[in-house]
Formats: sequence, structure tokens, C-alpha cells
Amino acid sequence: MSAMADSERHDHDHDETPCEAALQELYLYLDGELTPEKRTTIEHHLDDCSPCFEAFDFEAELRVVISKKCRDEVPDSLREAVARILEPPTDSTVER
Repeated sequence: MSAMADSERHDHDHDETPCEAALQELYLYLDGELTPEKRTTIEHHLDDCSPCFEAFDFEAELRVVISKKCRDEVPDSLREAVARILEPPTDSTVER
């Protein structure tokens, strides 16, 4: 995409944080792995850039859906069997 087309899509200044840089940091932002200064910079960019905010919003919502839907349910019988295996032996169960 040309610089002209890019500037037509966005009505804010990209001098501080270009979209490409903001989007590269998006996963680190969502994971809470950025410094407070970097977080603030990305937040300012997202506040002013609707295309980047839409990407952020999509990724954030996707993470919520995945965390809710992608949880394996473990049957109680399996939990009980693992708990029995992990229990320390009692005096009555130790072979002599």
C-alpha cells in the first residue's frame, strides 16, 4: 500500500507509533509483557487508530472465547484415581 493510501485511511499522526509497530506489540500488550511506558504508547495509538483498535479488540475477544471454550473437563473418576496414586502410603498399606 502506498503512503498516500495509508494516510487517507488514518486521520491521526503516525510519527510516534506507526501501525505496523503497534500491531507487532499487540500480543505482548495483551499478555501484559510490555513496560508501562510501552503500554501507554500502544494505548495512545489504539485510542487514535480505529483499524488498529479493531485488530486489538478482535484479538482480545478471541482470547476470551478461547479461554472459556477450550477447557477440557476431567471426569471425577480420573481425578479420584490420580489422587489415590498421589496419596502417601499409610502404615497399614506399607508391606512388611
